[in-house]
Amino acid sequence: MHIPAGEVVVFVGPSGCGKTTTMKMINRLIEPTSGTITIGGRDNRSLDAVQLRRTIGYAIQQAGLFPHLTVAQNVGMVPRLLRWPKERIAARVEEMLDLVGLDPAEYHDRYPRRLSGGQQQRVGVARALAADPPVLLMDEPFGAVDPITRGNLQDELMRLQLELRKTVVFVTHEFDEAVKLGDRIAVLGPRSTILQYDTPEAILAKPADETVAGFVGAGASLKQLSLIRVRDVPLADEAITARSDETPAQIREQLEQRNRRFALVLDERDRPLRWVRAGELAGAGTLAEVGRPITDFVTTQSTLRDALEAILAEGGSAVVTKERGRYAGTIEIGTVMTTINQLRATAEEAGEQR
Repeated sequence: MHIPAGEVVVFVGPSGCGKTTTMKMINRLIEPTSGTITIGGRDNRSLDAVQLRRTIGYAIQQAGLFPHLTVAQNVGMVPRLLRWPKERIAARVEEMLDLVGLDPAEYHDRYPRRLSGGQQQRVGVARALAADPPVLLMDEPFGAVDPITRGNLQDELMRLQLELRKTVVFVTHEFDEAVKLGDRIAVLGPRSTILQYDTPEAILAKPADETVAGFVGAGASLKQLSLIRVRDVPLADEAITARSDETPAQIREQLEQRNRRFALVLDERDRPLRWVRAGELAGAGTLAEVGRPITDFVTTQSTLRDALEAILAEGGSAVVTKERGRYAGTIEIGTVMTTINQLRATAEEAGEQR
């Protein structure tokens, strides 16, 4: 197997097939008994094992944070082991927390027990990236969080990858996650046999055998929506937005002037908070008193499948955010349906050519 630099390669397969074992041989947490693993052309067994692990990021399920250390101390652990100067470590910790969407001023001195599961996973990713390793190993890092948080963390990882271009080896047992995250997917069978190693598009279009087809599962055409990102389709930006410190009367006037029924309330950092209806504004003292919180949204890194689920949950359209959770626009059900029809037409055309 060749893993190209700067790509995300996902190991997927049944429990017990050896996904994690294979990954752990890369940083020699498990020593290979035969064969060769090279990193940048060098046999990993020719390198000092401890130094090797300090140059490879490692993120695991449930974050694996040290409970007696603060968030800052957890993130700065590997740079400290590498004997970075204190000033450089402090700057790097702040940079990493900001990168994963955690305000350094708010989270710097917290302990892991005061964080949600999703926040702990973000700290775990920040720690894995702190020493700027060229290779990042991720062993089911989002498996212990709820589905909505998991989707948000996946989107965050894709955003980080666009910015950092790390070589990532990611282990999961969920094929949908593999399709969403992977540039390439390795479907493993018993004793880590590689049943198919290809792009998500190729595996969805032509599974190598019945076992791989079983992992793809039913609804392969719907999974095609996981290959298209929200950033690749046009967004609607017609929503009337309001700051949380504006008065209800001001927003109601805007809605009446533009003949609209809803406005989207944003916080001071342009992050969406809730929808408010024109009728709710009458008699309200502040915007904080009215509105419906946004229960599901997507980011520009989300897939159209994520968007479809959010649209169905929200009722016709979903809010889209970009970096640092800032409002980017909305995506409509019509946009997703147009894409589905295009995929169907392409599939039918390919079938006729065969």
